[in-house]
Amino acid sequence: MNIIFKITYPNGKIYIGSDTAYSINYFGSANRDLIFKDFSWEQQRDFTIRKEILWESKDASKSEVIKREMQLIRELKANNPDIGYNRHPPFKVSEFSF
Repeated sequence: MNIIFKITYPNGKIYIGSDTAYSINYFGSANRDLIFKDFSWEQQRDFTIRKEILWESKDASKSEVIKREMQLIRELKANNPDIGYNRHPPFKVSEFSF
């Protein structure tokens, strides 16, 4: 099963990721240093994240999964440092809707 998921952190920031060999305990590869900076040690002691499956396909190719993942990152603005932890594709101010 191919999936694209959204992780929501306690501060409301999100990370969009994909998994082409579905594993319930895979939470993506968000940059740990970016996340670490946003939470104090006390906040890290009791830390809950939410994982939501946004899209799934049994037969999509890896390139289709990546293309859809990039679309969702842009749509949800997960690459905007104020909103999410994705850093690819790079956020451009022109992508932001006013």
